[in-house]
Amino acid sequence: MKTVTWIIALLLTAVAQTAVAQAYPSKPVRIMVGYVPGGGVDTTARIMAQALTELWGAQVFVENRPGAAGNIATELTAKAAPDGYALVLCNIGSHAITPARFRARLTYDSIGDFAFPAMIGGVSNVFMVHPSMPAKNLRDYIAYARANPGKVNFGSTGVGSSPHLSIELLKSMTKINIVHVPYKGAAAALSDVMSGHMESSVGNLAGGPLAAVKSGRVRALGVTSAKRNAQVPDVPTFAEQGVKGYDVTGWYGLCTQSKVPQAIVTKINADVNALLAGPVLKKRLDDQGITLSPTTPQAFEQHVRAETETWTKVVKDANLPGE
Repeated sequence: MKTVTWIIALLLTAVAQTAVAQAYPSKPVRIMVGYVPGGGVDTTARIMAQALTELWGAQVFVENRPGAAGNIATELTAKAAPDGYALVLCNIGSHAITPARFRARLTYDSIGDFAFPAMIGGVSNVFMVHPSMPAKNLRDYIAYARANPGKVNFGSTGVGSSPHLSIELLKSMTKINIVHVPYKGAAAALSDVMSGHMESSVGNLAGGPLAAVKSGRVRALGVTSAKRNAQVPDVPTFAEQGVKGYDVTGWYGLCTQSKVPQAIVTKINADVNALLAGPVLKKRLDDQGITLSPTTPQAFEQHVRAETETWTKVVKDANLPGE
C-alpha cells in the first residue's frame, strides 16, 4: 500500500510540475546583470531578453545590478523566489572567478544554490591599444613592456574580472610588468583607450570592443581564445604570437535559483536551445563574436565546476586580494 501511495504521489508531483511549466511564464521575467550597461554580459542579456520575449509572449527585461564583481546580481538570484522569474546572465566572472576569490565571504553557494538551465556560448577577450601606440602586435607589446617595466598601464572592467585575469595570466606566462587600472565597467575602460588616455585595455569582444576594433578606433593586438574569432579573423590569438598554450574563453549562460521546479528548468533549456538553433538569434550572437555552445543543464553545471577549479588556481597565482 505504501508503494502505491508513493507512486501516486510521484505522479501527482510530475503532473503538477508539468502544469507549472506549461503556464510558464505567465508574468514578466527579469534577467539580472551584475555589470553596468554596455559590456558583453549586458549586450548578451539584452539580445536574449528580446528573443525570449518574442518566443514566450511575456515581457523579459534586463535589470542591471552592478557592483562587487558581479556578486550583487548573483546573490539576488540565489535568494530569489524559486519560481523561474528571476534569471541571471551568469558568466565566467560571476560563477567561476568571483567564487574563486571570495568563497569564504559569499552568502550563497555559487553552484549549490543555482540551477543552470541554459548555456549560451563562449566569447574571446580582446587586448587593444590606442592606434598611436608603437606596438603593432602582441610580440611588439611584450617587448615594449619589458623595456619599460611598470610604466605601461592596461584598463579592464575591474579587479578579478575575466578580462583582468586574462592579462594577469599573460603577465605570469611572459614575465612582463604592466600596471592594472580597474574601471567600473567595460564602456569606461574602452572609452579611455579609444581617446588615448590609457595605453591599452582588455574586454569581452562582445559589445563595444568589437565595434571599436572594426571601426579602427583601437588596434587589436590579439584575442585570448585558442582559435581566432570569426568576427575579427585578421586578429591572431595570443598563442599564435608566442604565448604557447594560452587559452582564455569567457562564457555566458542563463542561471536561476536552485529550487526552481525541474520542469521549468527543462523548458528554459529547450526554448533557449531552439532559439540558438534558429537563424535570427544565431546571427545576432555571431555578430557579437559569441560562439554558440548549447547543451544540457547538467553539462553546463559541470562546465561551471571545472571553470571554478581552473580560475581558483589563476587567482591564487596572481595573488589577488580576496579571502
